[in-house]
Amino acid sequence: MRSILALLGRDVGLSWAAGGSTRLALAFFALTVTLFPFGVGPGAATLAKVAPGVVWVAALLASMLSLDRMFETDFEDGSLDLLAIGPLPLPLLVLVKTVAHWVSTALPLLVLAPVLAITLQLESTAYPALLASLVIGTPALSFIGAIGAALTTGLRRAGVLLSLIVLPLYVPVLIFATGAVDAARNGFDTAPHLMFLGAVTLVAVVVGCWAAAAALRLHLE
Repeated sequence: MRSILALLGRDVGLSWAAGGSTRLALAFFALTVTLFPFGVGPGAATLAKVAPGVVWVAALLASMLSLDRMFETDFEDGSLDLLAIGPLPLPLLVLVKTVAHWVSTALPLLVLAPVLAITLQLESTAYPALLASLVIGTPALSFIGAIGAALTTGLRRAGVLLSLIVLPLYVPVLIFATGAVDAARNGFDTAPHLMFLGAVTLVAVVVGCWAAAAALRLHLE
């Protein structure tokens, strides 16, 4: 447990350090959501209709900004080899590093999202569904992204390839998450959407840890 907490604290600290990716992701998320009304106009009805999709697409893209560094930094300085032969099994190592990515990137977005949704004229009745979808769905973004990050570790210009790998896998998350918020806006039950979203997240956690660990083994051999 001490090793897990030490690794988690290390990765979260590095993401917030000078040159870390967390502040870049937060700035990207805030600017994207804030600038969107200037592009489509100030109409409240139009903004409210597209608000769930805008918030979620911005959160999705913001979480991707730091994916390429999830394992790459440790791979470059040799820390990944030491961690791989350490006391933690490789799937557990992936789990800890992915949780660190979620804590440092997605968790701050949960705080910003309700505030920025005001600029999109989102109805107050949809705020609980928006927060619930972000809490349930954003871990899937990190764990799906871990697969792409592990597959592209050590490759040059891996950002484009990483995007091509993970973006199609993000589609179910985006569909169920925005569907939950739209259901809340229209007075329908959000439970089916959130349950499907939770199922996607559970599958992403299990598959993501083992798939990313298998990909990292290929790079470490």
